[in-house]
Amino acid sequence: MTVDRLLPDQDAKDLIELTREIADKELARRVDEHERAETYPEGLFATLGSAGLLGLAYPEEYGGGGQPYEVYLQVLEELAMRWAAVAVATSVHTLACFPVFAYGTQEQRDRWLPDMLAGHLVGGYSLSEPQAGSDAGALACKAERVENGYRITGNKAWITHGGIADFYALFARTGPGSRGVSCFLAPGAAPGLTFGRPEEKMGLHAVPTTSAHWDGALLEADRLIGEEGQGLQIAFSALDSGRLGIAACATGLAQAALDEAVAYAKERQTFGKSIIDHQGLGFLLADMAAAVDSARATYLDAARRRDAGVAYSRQASVAKLVATDAAMKVTTDAVQVLGGYGYTREFRVERYMREAKIMQIFEGTNQIQRLVISRHLAK
Repeated sequence: MTVDRLLPDQDAKDLIELTREIADKELARRVDEHERAETYPEGLFATLGSAGLLGLAYPEEYGGGGQPYEVYLQVLEELAMRWAAVAVATSVHTLACFPVFAYGTQEQRDRWLPDMLAGHLVGGYSLSEPQAGSDAGALACKAERVENGYRITGNKAWITHGGIADFYALFARTGPGSRGVSCFLAPGAAPGLTFGRPEEKMGLHAVPTTSAHWDGALLEADRLIGEEGQGLQIAFSALDSGRLGIAACATGLAQAALDEAVAYAKERQTFGKSIIDHQGLGFLLADMAAAVDSARATYLDAARRRDAGVAYSRQASVAKLVATDAAMKVTTDAVQVLGGYGYTREFRVERYMREAKIMQIFEGTNQIQRLVISRHLAK
């Protein structure tokens, strides 16, 4: 199904059409092969970058697309409808560019952003650690100030594009307490930096997720982004935007599951008619459609607040919570619609169901989203 979108102008409509064309040609035709073989789609992110799809949310002066967030997120949703792993990695790349754009010096922005936004450099986000996921204040990876910069020692975990990315937004401890975390733009390869084997995940198989071990690797002083001790402020500011990215990915995944379920229900015959014409199943599909539409509405509301320059942190958490819970429900119901076939790898819905689960976990678990929302309500 082609989603009927309300877009702000003709440029945005043209961009969505371009995205659909690229996604159908480059993603939809390759996704099954790479997800089943668990192989990385070499060259795909360069293609997305050359089309301008990796820097849409950033200003044109740095080589970005200059698009409002509500448009960027709908592009991301279109990608997720074809290939969730690629859409998630695109969202993570956009997230990894945020610290340099929002907190970097003019020299840092001029030096790095053009290649990052053009997709010449693909990024990863390195915040979590084995003992510090939801509790980012518990980070232990250290950045020790030395004569030529910072020496990094410690372990990081759950890095999308780990071992493949050209740069990482790295968060490490330069002092004690919550104000002792700093942000760095780390190169993808450095003496003393090694990566673990890719995690054996339930889904999103085509893009690796790894741990990283920093054994005294040296980062130049100019790779510090913002001030020392500003790291958690940068991380949490970036995550508000990142949560919207995941909400859009989850919505696209749910839309793909709905489309497959509807197509099957129109073709499958029981008791002399298509199963979509049986009220019990028709109502199930209606609930799935309502969940997808609601998820899209929540992330667009938050995005429009962001574009307007008003507070949107609570709305970002609501969008992430609503969209990812909807994706889990819709993909599960899609498997039910297909019955026994839905439980086989012959149809994509079993993969969609596996992929939906992680979206309730990363960029802040949905329990953390409820905590964020409740704290806003208590103010």
